[in-house]
Amino acid sequence: MDETLAKKLRILADAAKYDASCASSGAPKRSARKGELGSTTGAGICHAYTPDGRCVSLLKILLTNWCLFDCAYCVNRRSSNVRRAKFTVEEVVRLTVEFYKRNYIEGLFLSSGIIKSPDHTMEQMNRVAKSLRRDHGFRGYIHLKTIPEASPWLIEEAGLFADRLSINVELPTEQSLERLAPEKDGASIQGAMAQIGERIVEAKAERRRFAPAGQSTQVIVGADATTDEALIRKSAHLYGSVGLKRVYYSAFSPIPDGAAILPLKSPPLQREHRLYQADWLIRYYEFTPDDVADAADEGMFALDVDPKLAWALKNRARFPVDVNRAEREMLLRVPGLGARAVDRIIQARRHTTLRLDDVARLTSALKRARPFLIAADYTPGGQTDRLDLRARLAEPARQLSLF
Repeated sequence: MDETLAKKLRILADAAKYDASCASSGAPKRSARKGELGSTTGAGICHAYTPDGRCVSLLKILLTNWCLFDCAYCVNRRSSNVRRAKFTVEEVVRLTVEFYKRNYIEGLFLSSGIIKSPDHTMEQMNRVAKSLRRDHGFRGYIHLKTIPEASPWLIEEAGLFADRLSINVELPTEQSLERLAPEKDGASIQGAMAQIGERIVEAKAERRRFAPAGQSTQVIVGADATTDEALIRKSAHLYGSVGLKRVYYSAFSPIPDGAAILPLKSPPLQREHRLYQADWLIRYYEFTPDDVADAADEGMFALDVDPKLAWALKNRARFPVDVNRAEREMLLRVPGLGARAVDRIIQARRHTTLRLDDVARLTSALKRARPFLIAADYTPGGQTDRLDLRARLAEPARQLSLF
């Protein structure tokens, strides 16, 4: 790699580190045929760690960090004094192919600042994906961060070549967008997400290819005063209205020469962790947004207990539940019992009466579950009503770090 290209890679890979929505889950398995290149199975891939601690195996870069927009929270905003660079389409294709051949990556995550116009930028990104697929027979994973202001036909073209598309919501409310990103339009973002969602549904019904790994989005946590409850309700709405595959929560990180209206420090990373746990409850544990909101205090999730335990502590009258008789919905609400453990319990109790030792073999978090369940040889007595139960089950204080 020549020094000019290496310098661009250092700048544009670093510029992409703030985008968390780069996971490749959900992509269909593909392997190269004769004359083609790569697969989505991930075999032999060397994983890399970004400076904020996330493990990725994708070439995660920006096409350019030049941008016409001046979003206050973005390090690549128009008024920022960061070093700038721009890849050509051919350079991104070359890097992706060469890195894949060396087993450094399993695919490409490509985003970009807005250059010249949204349409021009989206067209350049589409050219990258099209060249990889058509000119190089690339069968690996491709994720394109689409631009909501771009023409609908360009966004549709992106879905023909990418495994996943995403559009960042960035901020959860129109008020926050108007204050921190006045050049962005919430209605345009929602409209583009709805368009992608409709095309994905149509493609599945017609058995044709269009963004087979679905679409995702990212929201910034802590850059404004939005509560955890409002964030989760926003996510639940997006899951239901546009069929999102995943919402990523990214704790706000102070940027060099940040705007005066931004917070001076980032929120606790434990807050980001609690949001992911609450999101999981909605997606896999049959909790409604109202249920999850019930776990919050004044709209915010506690940092010392997870949302599922917080809900159980507030609804102690519904516990303990009998592992041998309770419905799946209620077993899913027992702290310490994951969805997989619940399914194993239901399967096992068809053939035997479960004792506490049996439950211990099905979950590694029996300590949290014990006060909330009944087994054939065990009842919690008055444990569920103990005033110190929260203190006994709270997680030990720990300091999460970006590095």
